[in-house]
Amino acid sequence: MSRKLTTADYPLAEQRPELIRGPRGKPLDDVSLEAVLAGDVTLEDLRITPDALRLQAEVARDANRATLGANFERASELVDVPQDFIMKVYELLRPGRAKDKQPLLEAARTLRGTYGAERMAAFVEEAADVYERRGLFTHRF
Repeated sequence: MSRKLTTADYPLAEQRPELIRGPRGKPLDDVSLEAVLAGDVTLEDLRITPDALRLQAEVARDANRATLGANFERASELVDVPQDFIMKVYELLRPGRAKDKQPLLEAARTLRGTYGAERMAAFVEEAADVYERRGLFTHRF
């Protein structure tokens, strides 16, 4: 894609469907009720992709929603991370669940080393530092 996406491209499914592909590479235009009934479209074809989330991040930034854009970027890294690991990290991020910052730092190492989720790992490391500074490892809400 040569041009930067803008808010004029939103919603992408309507304005720029040619950019959207499922995990198996199926274009959005090929997803129809008829294709589902024929068995040509599976649940895998309906899953979000990292590329689609990065495109959404571009649109969000153009709308001056930098935080939302960063959230989409981090989410793009989590698409292929197993749900049970995501839930483990989520639980660790709840105040008072981890007793110190080490479990969070270990989760960040796994995110970075096993899944290549650099932004997400940095987010968890930042949370560990903030939790330590604010005493959130000992106070459970």
